Amino acid sequence: MANDHLFIIFGATGDLTQRKLLPAFYALQQKIEASDHCVLLGVARSELSDSAFREMAVDALQEVGVARGAATQWAESSVHYQSTRQGFPALAERILTIEESRDLTGNRVFYLALPPEVFESTLTELSSAGLTQGNGWTRVVVEKPFGRDLATGSALNAAVHETFKESQVYRIDHYLGKETVRNLLVFRFANSLFEGAWNRDRVESIQITVAEHLGVEQRAGYYDTSGAVRDMLQSHLTQLMSLVGMEPPVRLTADTIRDEKVKFLQSIRPITETDVVLGQYTEGEISGEKVPGYLAEEGVAPDSVTPTSVACRLFVDNWRWQGVPFLLRTGKRYPERLTKIVVTFREAPISLFGASNQDHASPNQLIITLQPDEGFQLTFDVKSPGDELLLTTLPFEFSYAEAFDRIPEAYETLLADVLEGDQTLFVRSDEVKQAWEVFEPVLGFSDIETYAAGTWGPVGAEVLTNHHPWHS
Repeated sequence: MANDHLFIIFGATGDLTQRKLLPAFYALQQKIEASDHCVLLGVARSELSDSAFREMAVDALQEVGVARGAATQWAESSVHYQSTRQGFPALAERILTIEESRDLTGNRVFYLALPPEVFESTLTELSSAGLTQGNGWTRVVVEKPFGRDLATGSALNAAVHETFKESQVYRIDHYLGKETVRNLLVFRFANSLFEGAWNRDRVESIQITVAEHLGVEQRAGYYDTSGAVRDMLQSHLTQLMSLVGMEPPVRLTADTIRDEKVKFLQSIRPITETDVVLGQYTEGEISGEKVPGYLAEEGVAPDSVTPTSVACRLFVDNWRWQGVPFLLRTGKRYPERLTKIVVTFREAPISLFGASNQDHASPNQLIITLQPDEGFQLTFDVKSPGDELLLTTLPFEFSYAEAFDRIPEAYETLLADVLEGDQTLFVRSDEVKQAWEVFEPVLGFSDIETYAAGTWGPVGAEVLTNHHPWHS
């Protein structure tokens, strides 16, 4: 890991920085021996002193269990602040001052924890102030969403490339930092048992669910112009699907892995309205508590047609996956917070155990849980004790929490990769383009079903799965 860098966060007073980035950077710095050469500069519009921002950082660390004394010591030694109200030339001067006073060699990370609409102007200002070229390496981290459609995604990529080379750009999707997601490559390509069965001959369907029990909370202004397709389907679910479905890379490098992800996306059959069910939640109950419908949420237009749920069925026209449905589902106000991948294997060609519910064999399923409890399950059938031939489905299980002492947070993992210059788990520009080409048609679909908060989305989504229901 790079022991010498200045980490500059734009949007330093925002929710993402306080909840995720500051704790992640603190955790990383505890692993670095030369920590006095790892410095964080928060940048935002607010007029704050260094000490005021440091107090915010201490509060953020205390929220995740860091002792106040340790948090204060770290903030005083490693954290600075600069307001953009003083202009980017003043920011450039401050950066140079910090680098000189801390004996840094000019390695810089610019993290844009900003609304998408100001990405381009911020990049332009960085370039005009001469900050994109230093004595060391320079990298930029861009948060999703990467555009609102194919045209804006392409325009954002063009704007980024005017300032930075692709090798300097890290488009971050925090789902790819989860330990179970990172383990997908190992799981698939290091275990011949699964790689040999990872194809249309053995797999009947693949489901990916990303469920949220919360509503829009304080993000109505953003969400009502984005919805489930832009917020989740084109990003998080697409990335998970690509890792599950991609071909083996010729070697484990960032570009060869991302090459295969792009090839997979290029193989997806054009999506039609019969393959998609959109939904919007109405009032209901979650964990015994009544919650309002989407149209009653503060900041949501009363006539909004923004989908808060989307389920879709995709087919991949390549040798490995021809005819196997990829079933993707995501939504807000579902009964629980849950992210899982379910691979359902084909049943035996002839059932030797009858057709009744009691003695009919169930298909084997591989269940990969990303949250809340990271791990794997592989289900199989056994005979129940006794004279009668009764079958019971049981799981082989693996839990990360039980097997390992500590699982790094996703942002901690991804920030470490940025500092090391490893782009494997970051989205390349052609991936962005291809994902939008797949899902942009869905933005034009207008039929929206309602579903009660606290349920698993529109009833119509069940039709997509044929005879195997959604796994909850």
